[in-house]
Amino acid sequence: MKQLFSIFCLVFFLLFVQEGALAQAKSGLTFRYNLYNYVNPEPDIKDWADIYDTEGSGIEFAYNRNLKNHLWLVIPGKFGLAKYGPDRRNQMGVNLDALLQLNFFKHSAFINPNISLGAGSTYNFDAEEFDFNVPAALGLNVKILPNLFLNLQSQYRFSIENRPGWHHGAGFVVYFGKVDNDRDKDGIKDSEDECPDVPGVAYLKGCPDRDGDGIGDSEDKCPDEPGEADMMGCPDKDGDGIADMEDDCPEVPGVAALKGCPDTDNDGITDAEDKCPNDAGPASTGGCPDRDGDGVADKDDACPDKPGDSMHKGCPDSDGDKIYDNEDKCPDVPGVAALQGCPEPKEIKETLERAVRMVQFETGKDVLLEDSYYVLDEVVSLMQAHKAYNLTIAGHTDSQGDDKLNQALSEKRAKRCYDYLVEKGVAAGRMSWAGYGETQPKASNDTADGRKENRRVEFDMNVK
Repeated sequence: MKQLFSIFCLVFFLLFVQEGALAQAKSGLTFRYNLYNYVNPEPDIKDWADIYDTEGSGIEFAYNRNLKNHLWLVIPGKFGLAKYGPDRRNQMGVNLDALLQLNFFKHSAFINPNISLGAGSTYNFDAEEFDFNVPAALGLNVKILPNLFLNLQSQYRFSIENRPGWHHGAGFVVYFGKVDNDRDKDGIKDSEDECPDVPGVAYLKGCPDRDGDGIGDSEDKCPDEPGEADMMGCPDKDGDGIADMEDDCPEVPGVAALKGCPDTDNDGITDAEDKCPNDAGPASTGGCPDRDGDGVADKDDACPDKPGDSMHKGCPDSDGDKIYDNEDKCPDVPGVAALQGCPEPKEIKETLERAVRMVQFETGKDVLLEDSYYVLDEVVSLMQAHKAYNLTIAGHTDSQGDDKLNQALSEKRAKRCYDYLVEKGVAAGRMSWAGYGETQPKASNDTADGRKENRRVEFDMNVK
């Protein structure tokens, strides 16, 4: 029997010893050599020596299966000889049991006590008797190698019909396989779980995906917001190809060069900062066009096609008369401020002075004398030659006579000259007329010469 024990130990060692410790074994095999005692102390047995003289022995094989954590199912089979019955002779018997075994620690612990309880049977070949048993045991495993343990066990077998007995055994347990646990409780076995310590989802092989976008949290730059794969798991609400976390304008499609902000006119300035978002322009004018490149946006440039001075609405002084083009009615010809930058032609002054002297009316009437038409025609020619000018006509009288009549007469005479010029083709919109009666004398009304000078119609040309 001892040689048989040694052979089985060697077989177990060669077949099942594995390298490395198991995190939690799935199965185990036990070989144990048992000593039996089916006599037990009784009133008619006085000598303890008689008890031990009647012991038997046998061998045991058991298959161990991990159910959960420290709980194992053990199915042992035993075969042996024991002195049994009234005649105390050796009888051959076999046991087949099923037990639940609770290890105090994981199977890989260096010293691991355990307890077992189950249901069993005994069959005596000599007596051809079957007996139902309730085996209960205390055991101890001591580690020899990572998955090979010395095993000690004492088992008491409660018998239903025959005598109960003790089985004391020593042997070896070898563990193999690995329990496919689910440490993170996500429903995916650790052997298939690429993230066994963190609850995850099946479509990512057990790795987590908090936002449910199909991208694992370890690779998801935005693990709490559903996003796109090409955005590394981040959202792109405006669909411009720029992740919201990097998009300064996440609600409006934009361009990468401007961090996701739009640039409708493609001038490199975001619409939010562009004063003219629909028309391309330089940064110096806030994104607005500047055709003449003078730094004044066209919308603010009074001279958008001529480079000028920002102090004068972008206009130059083209004719150098110190009157800038935006205020110069004659920007290409030097002039005077009084005429808004236009020159004062010599013929204008001479013709208008002559008109004052030569335009005459019948006494007390607004009827022009014949010689007046010649000089009025000269005024027509001036107006046609100088389109930038307007004409004002003012009628005056001396102080003789009724004031009201003088006022009315001065107005009629001024209006009469106005009508004549209109008849000759001068635009009515370029002229105005008024009468001032005797209120603006040029000379004394105390003399005949003075009164003659006061009876007049004045013509004044000004730039419009």
